[in-house]
Amino acid sequence: MSIARIDARFAKLKAENKAAFVAYIMAGDPDVEASFEVLKGLPAAGADIIELGFPFSDPMAEGPTIQLAAERSLKSGTKMAHVFDLIKRFRELDQDTPLILMGYMNPVENMGYARFAQTASEAGADGVIVVDCPPEEADGLTDALDANDMALIRLATPTTDDNRLKTLVKRTKGFVYYVSVAGVTGVKSASADSVKDAVARVQKASGLPVVVGFGIKTPEAAAAIARVADGSVVGSVLVDAIKNSLPEKAPVNTKVLETAAILAHAVHTARL
Repeated sequence: MSIARIDARFAKLKAENKAAFVAYIMAGDPDVEASFEVLKGLPAAGADIIELGFPFSDPMAEGPTIQLAAERSLKSGTKMAHVFDLIKRFRELDQDTPLILMGYMNPVENMGYARFAQTASEAGADGVIVVDCPPEEADGLTDALDANDMALIRLATPTTDDNRLKTLVKRTKGFVYYVSVAGVTGVKSASADSVKDAVARVQKASGLPVVVGFGIKTPEAAAAIARVADGSVVGSVLVDAIKNSLPEKAPVNTKVLETAAILAHAVHTARL
């Protein structure tokens, strides 16, 4: 289904007058099996779309929380093959929830565009966010994804002017991810008032749903964003829940899924 799965999810939510709760976790954090337990539980906890990070040693757009998650994942031995296997196992249980891979160009380049796109698609991924892939250098990757009916989802930021936005939205599919704050993930806080006009501008330019991420730390903030955008993305809070459960030697999925459920409820009831 790929892109159709993304489109169907946003259409369903629009008909229900709801925004999407988009949940991010890092594949292999703290290890592959623990991350699978979280991954498979996210839809029941209310996640409408899942972003699954693939670890890289130099995640330049990430704050300390997700940097440490990548380190934990790499330390546990996570490879791209493990990431694709996680997606395959997830798809055996869930055929409806869109799943987006999110990461950096280096692992993609190492695999080669065609192999990466085909392997990701066959595993059951619906799209890819590649943080450090500028539109001017993306044709090869976009061609490979198009051939496998996968979306290349782009990031727009507070510094994206109208001319740049026109370039950015070309060949973008699925949705646009609006970065609410300048800087890295999990450090500053997002404000609905500050992103409202920008979200409308990106929606108009792209003709696509726009989700907002970076800096959404509380249910209240997630709900506020849900009132002005098509979705709220939460990552660092969920990844922190994983980290904080480690010293307790409790199943990491328990606290993470409880946190996800609270955030999902806030997003889904924000417009009532």
